[in-house]
Amino acid sequence: MKRKYSYQHFIKAPILTLMCLAVLAWSGCKKDLNLVSKDSITDATFWKTGADFKLAANNLYNGLDRFGEEDVESDIAFNTPNSVSNGNLQPSETSGTWNDSYSYIRSANNIMEKGEGKDDADIKKYVAEAKFFRAWYYWKLLRIYGGVPLITKVLGTNDPELFAPRSSRTETADLILKDLDEAKNDLPVQSDLSTPDIGRITKGAALSLTARVALFEGTWQKSRGGATATKYLDEAVTASQAVINSGVYSLYTGSGAQSYRYLFLEAGDDSKESILDRRYARNIIGHDAPYMYDQDGYNPTRKMVDMYLDKNGLPITAAGSVFHGYSTFTSEFQDRDPRMTQTMIIPGTLTNRVFNPVIKVANWPDAPQRNFNTGYILYKYMSEDPLANNSGREGDNSLFDYDKHIIRYAEVLLIYAEAVYEKNGSITDNDLNLSINKLRDRVAMPHLTNAFVGANNLDMRTEIRRERTVELTLEGFRYDDIRRWKTAETELPQDVKGIKITGTDWATRAPYNDPSYATKVDANGFLVAEKSRKFDAAKDYLQPLPTKEVAFYQASGHTLEQNPGW
Repeated sequence: MKRKYSYQHFIKAPILTLMCLAVLAWSGCKKDLNLVSKDSITDATFWKTGADFKLAANNLYNGLDRFGEEDVESDIAFNTPNSVSNGNLQPSETSGTWNDSYSYIRSANNIMEKGEGKDDADIKKYVAEAKFFRAWYYWKLLRIYGGVPLITKVLGTNDPELFAPRSSRTETADLILKDLDEAKNDLPVQSDLSTPDIGRITKGAALSLTARVALFEGTWQKSRGGATATKYLDEAVTASQAVINSGVYSLYTGSGAQSYRYLFLEAGDDSKESILDRRYARNIIGHDAPYMYDQDGYNPTRKMVDMYLDKNGLPITAAGSVFHGYSTFTSEFQDRDPRMTQTMIIPGTLTNRVFNPVIKVANWPDAPQRNFNTGYILYKYMSEDPLANNSGREGDNSLFDYDKHIIRYAEVLLIYAEAVYEKNGSITDNDLNLSINKLRDRVAMPHLTNAFVGANNLDMRTEIRRERTVELTLEGFRYDDIRRWKTAETELPQDVKGIKITGTDWATRAPYNDPSYATKVDANGFLVAEKSRKFDAAKDYLQPLPTKEVAFYQASGHTLEQNPGW
């Protein structure tokens, strides 16, 4: 297995080069000795053309990842207890996120240095990609650690910046936004769908990541009384509006009423909703069976399920809601936002199960085929490709080839709505029509308006946040959202719950009809999947830095400050 190293360790390679050169000098090298290798690539022969820079930039794409099972770190998804979401996270010696990010940052710095001063348009484009990726990998660090050491050049073995102290979170966010602002100027507006370059970084990707980072930092600061909140919210509004006004992107509607579901399958590949994807191709590079349906699962929780509005746009707890309750297997799914049944399977519905390419079977959250811990079954991402489904999780994973959306246009619309509201304390119906109501139009849901909110005693901020959670559910955003809103201390300690068993049809169906389940429900009869969760607001909003990195600094007489409480 390949070992992972921190950024500081990656500069050790030049030591060997220096030692070799020293041996040559000691053995009597001639002044005109040609040290350029005839049969291998070196800095003296590389970095000449746009193709060279493209080859170097290709490596930076390997760390584009999202949508595994990240939302189990929050309150809307569950498979087995997760140490991040239940408050039992412990400091670790190493971190793949830390090590990999700094490795890619070093590679990005190298490309940027080698391209400095070159006027070739192709070279400038790949230098811009490197700037985007330096921002991307610093963003991965910022979101979980806060401010980190900022390395903006390729370091030598004795460079004092090897022990650079942590920068503030503001300095870290500002470097990310600066890199993205510079990168966008030399990036193409959009990849040409007719060329092999489809899927590379674009101006729209840089603007969209700007909007994501600026909203994150703006709301993080606002929820904590930070003085710079408005600056970041302004930037989130400006960047998201630029993407909207570009006219390059639009929501996927190619599958009619089921477009939301099929966006995440093969049908959604290369759609105009895709701003940045992790791309896959059958028999070239594929991915695992979709989210391990028939094994450990990736299951929505009671919290997530209850967020879906009724068909009239009302919360299910609101007066006048047409919510049908929990008494039958299917009642809670009736007359709800269509995204609910495009995200999770209605119990008993006939679908093509993974590993069963031909026969449609009735899907139930029963053992041992599925993880039945919440009683809900994920439908989002479930492939309908018989060949891929029959490959199995441990089979030919290259057959699962639909792309995974890293940034999609729907997120940009949600960023715009939230940033406008958080900046102004209000949002106009025109701005809602420009953003959230486009998402509702796709699934034929009523528009969100100020009049509707007022008439039904709703809260606009709550509804904007609800819309974001519903639209982006199980795409890996919830953990970041409840931390930046500073609501994690309220949401995460709550029990993880699932279906209602007591007094419903579920009490008659295995495994929930087992007498042992009488002790696994709360006072209202809802299944409790996990209890005794906790969240320490003094420390759990950030994760601990790898202890080996802290010790590495200390052993050299320097300080890498650990996050508070860790």
